[in-house]
Amino acid sequence: MTEKFRDASLTPSERAQDLLPRLTLREKVGQINQKLYGFQAYERKDDEIILTKHLTDEVEYYGGLGTLYGLYRADPWANKDFETGIVTELAPKAYNKVQAFVMSHSRFGIPALMSTECPHGHQALDGYLLPVNLSMGATFNPPLIEAAYQVCGAQMKSMGVDLGLISALDVLRDPRWGRSEECYSEDPYLSARMAESAVIGCESQGVLSVIKHFCAQGEGTGGVNASAARIGERELREIHLPSTKAAVAAGASGVMAAYNEIDGVPCHANSHLLKDILRDEFGFKGVVMADGVAVDRLNELTGDFARSGALALRSGVTMSLWDVGFSKLEEAVEKGYITEEEIDEAALAILTLKFAQGLFEHPFLDEETATPTFTYEKYPQSLNLARESVVLLKNENNILPLQLDGVKSIAVIGPNADEVYHQLGDYTPPIKESQGISLLTGLKTLVGEDVALHFHKGSNIMDGTQEELEESVKLASTCDLVILALGGSSSRFKGAKFDTNGAAILEEGSLQMDCGEGVDCAHLELSGLQNELAERIFALNKPTVSIIIAGRPYAIPRIAEATDALLYSFYPGPVGGQALAEILLGKISPSGRLPVSIPYSAAQLPVYYNHKTSYPAMVYHNEKSKPLFSFGVGLDYTTYNYSEVAANTLTLSKAELLKGTCFTFAVDITNTGDRVGAPVPLLFIKDNQASTIRRDRELKSFNKAFVQPNETRRYNLALDSEDLSVWDANMQFTLEPGTFTLTLEDKGNIIWTTQIEVTP
Repeated sequence: MTEKFRDASLTPSERAQDLLPRLTLREKVGQINQKLYGFQAYERKDDEIILTKHLTDEVEYYGGLGTLYGLYRADPWANKDFETGIVTELAPKAYNKVQAFVMSHSRFGIPALMSTECPHGHQALDGYLLPVNLSMGATFNPPLIEAAYQVCGAQMKSMGVDLGLISALDVLRDPRWGRSEECYSEDPYLSARMAESAVIGCESQGVLSVIKHFCAQGEGTGGVNASAARIGERELREIHLPSTKAAVAAGASGVMAAYNEIDGVPCHANSHLLKDILRDEFGFKGVVMADGVAVDRLNELTGDFARSGALALRSGVTMSLWDVGFSKLEEAVEKGYITEEEIDEAALAILTLKFAQGLFEHPFLDEETATPTFTYEKYPQSLNLARESVVLLKNENNILPLQLDGVKSIAVIGPNADEVYHQLGDYTPPIKESQGISLLTGLKTLVGEDVALHFHKGSNIMDGTQEELEESVKLASTCDLVILALGGSSSRFKGAKFDTNGAAILEEGSLQMDCGEGVDCAHLELSGLQNELAERIFALNKPTVSIIIAGRPYAIPRIAEATDALLYSFYPGPVGGQALAEILLGKISPSGRLPVSIPYSAAQLPVYYNHKTSYPAMVYHNEKSKPLFSFGVGLDYTTYNYSEVAANTLTLSKAELLKGTCFTFAVDITNTGDRVGAPVPLLFIKDNQASTIRRDRELKSFNKAFVQPNETRRYNLALDSEDLSVWDANMQFTLEPGTFTLTLEDKGNIIWTTQIEVTP
C-alpha cells in the first residue's frame, strides 16, 4: 500500500485518512489519550534531561503518543522550579528528546502534540505572563488582548507547543467561586469580545487554541467549583454560550469540556451540548478535550471506567486529560460499549491536527539557535493591560493623582503592597525576582528622593498577629499619608496541597490563598485581619488611598466609605506594581471599568447588573438593594463633554436588519481636562416588547480610545440583528418586531437615552 500520508503535497485530511486504517486499535486509542502529566515525563540533572518511566512505559504500550500535557508546566503542584524544571535554554533539548523517543517507538513515526496551560500567559519557567482574565476584562480593550495573546502564542510556538489551553469561556455569575479570576466578566457580550480576541491572537502565531470551559461553569451552585449549573437552556444560551460561539467563529481549534453538570447532565456526557450545539449549530470542526480526570467523574453515572470513557467519547469528547476512562477504550470496544468506528472518528481528528501543524515534516526544534526570550521590556503588552485594567472607584477631593509637594513620608501598608505572587493569580509559574514589580517597588522607582517610603505588611492575607498590626499602625501614624494595599491571593507558593487535577485542597491551616481553583468562599469579606487593619488605619485620620488587589469582587462597604480614594485591581500580573504606581503618581490616568459588580455582602447575591425584568433585582428589607459598585463603573483624572448622539435611523424593518443593515450611532467626546483619558461609552439595550422575559439591561456595543486634552474624538457604536434578537418561547433565536430603550453610559453615568423600533 502506497504511504500517501508521507506526501506533504496532500491535505492534512487526506494524509490522516490514509494513515488511520494502518493503525491498530491500541494505537488509535493511544492517539486520543492525553494521560500523562508532562512535568513527570522527565527529570533534570544540571543541564541533562532524563526521560522517566512515566513517559517511556506509556509510549511503549501504545506504540506512540497522542498528546503530552504540561511538559513545561512549573508550579508547586508540578514540583518544578528553576532548579528542577525546563528553563528557556533547555526547552529545545527537552522537547526534541521527548519527540525523538515518541517517534522512534511509533511504527509510522507519528509525532506527539504538545499541550500547555496558558490561562493568562504561558505557565512555564520564564513564561510571558498577563494579568488575569477579570483584569483583562476591565480594560474593555479587545485589540490589546489580541496583541497580548500574540506574544503568548509566539513564545509557545518557539517552544514547540501545539495546543494552548486558554481560559476564555467562563462567565462570572457568583463571585464566591474561587475561579472568578478566570472569567472576563459577568456580561456575555464583553466576555465574547475578549474570548474571540484571545483566540485570534494565539492562533495567529501557529498555536492552536483550546478554549475552556464549556459550559456554564460560572453558574455553579453556591459558588462551589464544579458544582451543578441549575439553569435551563434559555439561561445557557443568553449568558454562557455567546463566548463559545464567538471564539469558534474566530477560529478556535479546540474546546475543553467543563466539570459541571447542566440541569443534571455532566458536560462530558452532554451530546446536546458537544454535538448538537457546538458542532451542528456553531460549526465547530476542532477537537473537544476533556478537563483533568473529568471523564472518570462519569463513574457517578456508569459505575465503571470503561463505560465512562465510552460515554464521554460517544457524547463528543475527542481527547482525554489524565483520566483512566479513555485508557480503557480498548476494553470498551471489546465489551461492546462503543465501536471502533467511533474511536476512528476521534483519532482521525488528532492525526489531522498533527499533519496540519507540520509535525511530520518538522518534528524537532532547532537546538543551535537560541530560543527567544520574551521580556516585559521588549513586549510591553502585559504592562499595558495592567495599566488599562485598574479601576478607580472613589477619589474624594481629587486626592489622586498624589500631589507630593509638602509630603515628606508615605506609609505603604498591607499584605499586597510588596508581594508579587499576590499579583499573579492561579495557574502561574515561579518567577525570578527580577521579573516582578510589586506596588512598593513601583513606588520606589517613581517617588523622588525627597519623599521617604516606609513599608509594613500589617498582616498576612489569611492570618497575622496583633503585634504586626500594631507595628504597622504605629508606622502609619508617623507618616503624612497612607497607601493601604489589601485584597486576596491565589498564590500556590505558600504551602498549598493539591488534588489529582491540580486544584487546591482545603485543609485547616495549610492554605495561604483565599482564591483560585478549589478555593471557594461562603462570604466575600477580606480574609484574616485585613478589615481590622483597615479600621485602625482609618482611625488615624491620615489621607488614605486604598488599593484592593484581588481575584474576585470582595464586599468592602466600610473601606469604600472610609477611604479617601479607592482603586480596584484584579490581579494585574508580574509588572502590575509599576502600573499601579504610575496611576497613583499621575504618570497615567486610570481607564479601567468594572467587568463585574461588587456587592455590599454575599447575602445580596446575585448582584449582576443584567437581571431579568420580572423582578427588581435583589430587594430585601434588611440589605441594600443595589451593589456597592455596578458593572461598567470607573473614574479617571479628566473630564469629558459628550455631544448629542447621531443615529443613522431610529427605525428599521426586520427585513432590513436581516439583510445586514445596522443601527449606527456616533458620539463626539471632547477631553475638557488637562490629562490624557480614555472614555469607554457603553451601549445598553432593554427589549420592551418580547415573547419571553428579557433583562433589565444588556450591553451590546462599546468603544474605547484615548483622547488628548482639548481633543475631540468620534466614538462609533452599532446594533445588528443578532444584538436585537431573542430566544423566543420555542427556543428559536428570532428577531421580533418591537421597541427597545437604548442608554449610552460612561463612568457609570447615563449620557444619552432614546428608543428604537424594529418594524414587522
